[in-house]
Amino acid sequence: MSRTFLAFALLLSAGCSSIRYDDPGRQETLNIDYGSTDLQTLSAEMVESLIQSQGLNYLDNSGKGDDKRVIVYFGSVENRTAEHIDTGGITDKIQTALLKSGKFRFVADKAGQKEVEEQVRFQQETGRVREDMMRSFGKQYGADVILYGTLRSIEKSKGSSLESGGTRKQDVYYQFVLKCVNIDTAEILWQDEAELRKTERTGIFGRT
Repeated sequence: MSRTFLAFALLLSAGCSSIRYDDPGRQETLNIDYGSTDLQTLSAEMVESLIQSQGLNYLDNSGKGDDKRVIVYFGSVENRTAEHIDTGGITDKIQTALLKSGKFRFVADKAGQKEVEEQVRFQQETGRVREDMMRSFGKQYGADVILYGTLRSIEKSKGSSLESGGTRKQDVYYQFVLKCVNIDTAEILWQDEAELRKTERTGIFGRT
């Protein structure tokens, strides 16, 4: 095999790509940035804490009937990190787990309310829906509490030096705080935080 052919073969193989399915729960360590493992870890800690909270077992209201489970409106999670993070992924993951737990009920968020409004108006105004099957405004459940929170980060880095053997170090700390507030009284019924720290070392020949 000639050197020219070998070089061409190596170049060709380097230019190829491959795609495969992987375990969504596998720890992600491609880089130090916020990733899927961070989303899963932060969300799981909050879900466990909310489910175990004795103060959120039930809230009574005369309009709720026999089902006294807490009715939740999930507000926003503010992103105060230096990264572009879609915090909707956090709220969706938490809400999904809480619904599956059977302990909480949820009312629609802003996007859901818009969809509801459009559908009710369609049923009432287009003349296409049977009158005895039309939905109307004014029958929604009112939420007992609001969930909202903040995601913060602190990033620090240390450049390479002779003392470090040419290794550059980068550190990022994430703090996720979530609060549950009683709508009637504005009392904070529950609050918790989840923390993560990630460190990356990069040497002369890449990550160490």
